[in-house]
This record gives sequence, structure tokens and C-alpha cells, in this order.
Amino acid sequence: MTRDDKFSTVYSLLLIAVCCFAVTTTSGEGDADALLKFKSSLVNATALGRWDSSEPPCSGAKGSNSKWKGVMCSNGSVFAIRLENMSLSGELDVQALGSIRGLRSVSFMRNHFEGKMPRGLNGLVSLVHLYLAHNRFSGEVDGDLFDGMKSLVKVHLEGNMFSGEVPKSLGKLPKLTELNLENNMFTGKLPAFKQKNLATVNVANNRLEGRIPFTLGLMNPTFFSGNKGLCGAPLLPCRYTRPPFFTVFLLALTVLAVIVLITVFCSVCILSRRQGKNQDQSHGHVHVHPPVYGQTEQQYSEKSSQDSKVYRKLANEAVQRDSTATSGALSVGTQSAEEDKRGGDQRKLHFVRNDQEKFTLQDMLRASAEVLGSGGFGSSYKAALSSGRAVVVKRFRFMSNIGREEFYDHMKKIGRLSHPNLLPLVSFYYRKEEKLLVTNYIPNGSLANLLHANRTPDQVVLDWPIRFKIVRGVTRGLAYLYRVFPDLNLPHGHLKSSNVLLDHNFEPLLTDYALVPVVNRDQSQQFMVAYKAPEFTQQDRTSRRSDVWSLGILILEILTGKFPANYLRQGKGADDELAAWVESVARTEWTADVFDKEMKAGKEHEAQMLKLLKIGLRCCDWDIEKRIEIHEAVDRIEEVDRDASGGQESVRSSYVTASEGDHRSSRAMTGEFPLM
Repeated sequence: MTRDDKFSTVYSLLLIAVCCFAVTTTSGEGDADALLKFKSSLVNATALGRWDSSEPPCSGAKGSNSKWKGVMCSNGSVFAIRLENMSLSGELDVQALGSIRGLRSVSFMRNHFEGKMPRGLNGLVSLVHLYLAHNRFSGEVDGDLFDGMKSLVKVHLEGNMFSGEVPKSLGKLPKLTELNLENNMFTGKLPAFKQKNLATVNVANNRLEGRIPFTLGLMNPTFFSGNKGLCGAPLLPCRYTRPPFFTVFLLALTVLAVIVLITVFCSVCILSRRQGKNQDQSHGHVHVHPPVYGQTEQQYSEKSSQDSKVYRKLANEAVQRDSTATSGALSVGTQSAEEDKRGGDQRKLHFVRNDQEKFTLQDMLRASAEVLGSGGFGSSYKAALSSGRAVVVKRFRFMSNIGREEFYDHMKKIGRLSHPNLLPLVSFYYRKEEKLLVTNYIPNGSLANLLHANRTPDQVVLDWPIRFKIVRGVTRGLAYLYRVFPDLNLPHGHLKSSNVLLDHNFEPLLTDYALVPVVNRDQSQQFMVAYKAPEFTQQDRTSRRSDVWSLGILILEILTGKFPANYLRQGKGADDELAAWVESVARTEWTADVFDKEMKAGKEHEAQMLKLLKIGLRCCDWDIEKRIEIHEAVDRIEEVDRDASGGQESVRSSYVTASEGDHRSSRAMTGEFPLM
């Protein structure tokens, strides 16, 4: 290469760099103008005081940082805006944001915006995530509003007052996976949804009617509850009302058929007598045998069980899914021809422990069943065996991608586990399309129920010693899973308060652990709690510290008594809401106000509670590198137990000092992350 060629090459590279810098600068200035124009339409926008034209919204060496609250940047341009819980109101001039080419996610949840759907929304054609939930929007939504927004993956409009029909254009979005419309006033029928990857359509508590589209028939029934006019799977079947003319025609046809049958029957009898044949009298009768399974509809409706309505829905779901089912007990589907050829053990329960009383699959299916709950993976039943023993049967629907031998091997590994804070697996049942896992019944129920359900007069109050005991036991059980599964990315994967049972001494027992390897990948990412950690939300990856994130959220839930509602959502979620709430209150009020009043803790416990609060927040660090590991969490919690007399310093000053040091990253502290 000659000297002139080298000079020409260098010059070209410099020219490209200058052009890129100019484009980036222009983009940054354009983003700033758009954001400031948008801000001018807001009322009570004091929280956005640092939005200033003197400094571009995206700064730093790589243009990835932003000092503008609620703004996230990538490569020098704005890609997400998250303005939540700021008491904002006004017209919400979304049209002003149309010039931000890189904008992919907007969230204005939990503010005071009202009026109709914001104008200009369909101008954000590159938008991937839209969150307008929990405001005061009202009125009808244009049916064609979302026609041009082909990139939308998640749409959250819940908790408003929208009315009219659900926009048909939502059913046409090719990439839509999550749609939340619950707690509005939508009317009419649901539009058709044909998306292959659609995981959630939650329309609970509206005024919808008609048949649920068959493509939504396998979703959780709670997504459609609160709509008296909806019917069809996964709810009860629709009642077909025949027109009067059709009814008369059907009656006439029935009468004619009866006359024909009687005529034929009499003719056969006369002919038989003439031929003088001696036939058994029973051959001239039709024997009607009772059904093989269950009860009649009338008997079923007369059940006095408090959960009979729920059980009826689930039994109906089982009938639709299986070729045989019962109305009053558990059932499993028939075997395929391939399974029949493999041998008789396919219809057996496989026990993984030798210290448990054994029973047959038929014993369990004949037992009276009580519905305990229905979650994303399936339903749970309490089965009362004839021996007097009670077991819990969990029915899993999303384990079809794993082979028989691999499933057997993993269940045997789980069966060999032994720890005082793990609920042992008793046995399992395998079919290609259905798996049953059987455990012992724990009468005290789940931590979630004792924390959040309506309290009965004789129910034990979870005071501070009990709650700390629960946290300590949960952490020990989780640490044990980390040791026995060193190669498993998520040793638990689904740690939440409803998966923590309490024995008669209120010792915690973890359930639904170590199931990630056997659950279909798509469903595990939709339903399992560990996949709601920020590293999966933002980077589609999980690590062993993702379980630690779930532990931190659980600790905060136990201390505050507040339920992390995002766990109810499917798909990627931002379960930092509870953590962000704790931090916001602690920075503006006394930290003592964060704690659940029902703990009835005295002044002597405040130091311990504060230390545990700090540990919970460290477990919830958005920066995965700064998040503590499980062994460190165990050590710190054991230290809280040992060091019960830790001084009575000012709670608030202690919290602020810790916040300046080893708490979550500064951006996480201000909540400047988009809901992804």
C-alpha cells in the first residue's frame, strides 16, 4: 500500500467517525427537544427537575448513562422512558415522543393521567413495550389503534376505566406475547387472537361476554374471571340457546324417531315369534349401564364443599384435556398406544423414598379430592386416602419436552434430597403430556396464605420471631440446594411465598424446587419467578444469583407484609416494585414505618429487623456483580441471630448510611429502569 493510499484510508475513517459523531449529537439534541416538549404537557412534574436542555439526556463515554430521571439510553439515544409512581397528570403528549427513533419502551404506570387514550400513540411504530396501567384513562379505544404498531410485544392497560369493545387490532399484532386488560369496563366479545407465542391475555373483571376464543382455552382461568358473560374453556362450557323453530323441529324429529323405533321393534318381535325361535327375553331389552366414572351433574352440584365451583371448573378442564375424567376425584388421561407397548409400569406411581407408606395410583384417583389452587403450571389437589393419610397432588402441564428416562433420573435425584427445610417428594407419575408429583399434605398451608389471606380469630399471628425463623430456614434450604446441585443454573427457580409451606412448628418447607430442567423452556420463562430478575428482564440470561434475587423479594415481603403483585404476571416482569417501595419510604420517612405492624415487634427487635432489611435489599441489587451470593446471605442472617443486641441507633440514619455504601446501584435506587 502506497503512502497516498494509507492517507486516503485514514482520511476516510476520520470522515466516517466525524459523521457518526455528528449523527449521534444531532440525535441526542433531538431526543432532548422531544423530551422537554413532552414534559411541558405534564402537571406536577417536579420529579423531573433534572430534565434540562443544558445537558443532553444521554451522556457518558458510550452514551449509555442518563442523569434525566426515568430515561434510559443506548448508544447515545433514548430507548426507554419509565415514569412511574410520580403523581403525574396532564394530557400525556405521547405525540411529542414520535421523533425519538430509538424509543422502544414507555411506562407511565401508577400516575393520575385521565381522559381518553393518548393521541398520537400509534405514531410510536417502533414501540415494543407499552405500560399505561393503573391510571384514570377512560372511554372507548379505537379498534384500529394498534394496526401500525407491529413491534409491540407487551401491552399493559389494566387498572383504568376503558370501555367499549377490546380493540380488534390487538389480535393482529404479530409479536404480542403479553396483554393485560384486567380491571377496566370493556364490553362485548373478545376478538380473535392468532399469535403463536401469546402467553398471557388477562381480561379479568370487565364486562365481557360470549365464547372465549379457542386459542386462549389453555390459559389460567383467573385471567377471565369477573366477566359474568364469558364462557368456554378454560371456564365452564357455553349454554347453547336454540331458536324456537329449531326446538319444535327437533321435538318433531324425536317423536318420529321414537315411532319408527317402536314399529321396527314390534316387527322384529312378530317375526321372531312366527319363526318359533327360542331367544332369551333379555335380548329384547336395552340395558343402560351407569357411567364408569364419578357422579351425575345433579349429584355434583349438591356437593357442600366450599370450593365446589372452583373444582367443577378444573374438573371440566380435565375432561376437555383427557379422554377420561371424573367429577369428584383426580383423574389421569388414557395412555397412548406407544405407552401401552412399553409395559404395565406406565400406569403406576413411582415412589422415590423408602420411608413413606406406599399406595397405588388407583387408591389416589379414587380418593376424595379438594382443590388447593390453580397456578401457571397446573392445579394442586388434596387427596384424602382411605388409610386416613392426606397427600397433595400437583398436576403439571408443561413438561412435555423431556424424555421419560431423563425425567425419571431427575425425579430420583430430587427424591434423594434430605433437609429439614425441603418438602420431600413422595412419588411421581409420568405420561408424555402429563406429570403428577405427590408430596405430603402440610395443614398449616403456605406462607403467602398466612401473610395475606383474611385472618380468622384463631389464626396464629406471624410475629417477628416466627418471621425471622422462616427467613433463616428458607435461606438454609436454598443454600442446601446450591450445594447438591452445583451444575444447576437455578437450583430452585420458583422461590416465592406460596411455595413456602409451614409445618406445625412454623418451620419453613420449600416446594417446587429444582424443576427448571424438566419444565419446557418457554413456560419456565413465562411462569417461574427467577426469570423475573433484572438480568433476564434486560439481557435474557439467568444465573445462580437469580435465585438470590427471589430470596431478597421474599425477605422484603415477610418484613413489610406487602405482596409483590408482579409475581402474578406471566413473562418478563419488573419485580423491583416492592424493593423500590421500601427504599422510597425509607428515604423519606422513618424506616420503622416500612415494617408490617402485625409483627408486633418491640424496640429491642428494631436493630435485627433493620439488619435483615439491609440483607434483603442487598439480595435485590440490580447489578448482579454487586448482589451478594447465597453463602454470604446465610452468614449475614446467622449473624443477625447471634448479634441480637445491636444497639439502638437512629433507624433512619443507619439506613441512609448503608444506602450510601453497599446498597443497590445509584440508578436502581432512583428507579430509573424501564419495565421490560
